Amino acid sequence: MTAAPQDIKARRVRFRRRDGRIGPFTGAQFDVEEFLARPLVGRIALTGPVIRPFWYIWEDESFWKLTGAWSILEQRLAQNPEFELVIDTCDLDTGETRQVIAHGKASVVPFDVPRGRRILTRYAGPHEDDWDARFQLRPDPSAFGTKLCKMTPDDIWTVDLTYRPAWPDRA
Repeated sequence: MTAAPQDIKARRVRFRRRDGRIGPFTGAQFDVEEFLARPLVGRIALTGPVIRPFWYIWEDESFWKLTGAWSILEQRLAQNPEFELVIDTCDLDTGETRQVIAHGKASVVPFDVPRGRRILTRYAGPHEDDWDARFQLRPDPSAFGTKLCKMTPDDIWTVDLTYRPAWPDRA
């Protein structure tokens, strides 16, 4: 049975920062905190247009990513601190298709080793001694110009486009 175009709707839920807080995400189609705790790749858009993939961690109602002297991110944010980002999934086996879209202001802040370690552990694995040399946190990474980008959303939208896959030979 094919759905008529007017029957196909993605429910989009918006959460606005109020009184300095963006959560809780009551009314979202899925557990947003749990979704953002997954080691997914985000994409950030800045003026330019510029879109970049990034590793992140969601803490203190902000997205955090590594940056530093190797990147022009700090220069771009000095010109315009606004960002838009998406963290999403599209699992062809299960049909899970979810999005968290955020818009707000970003800034570059001094590197915080514990937070940087949490970001890298999510993506590079728990064994720091086995990490690629680019990710080593010894000696002090800030001595090499490593910093953090703090992206604080004013708005977050959640979208669930999950569907039932029609792959006969999968899962």
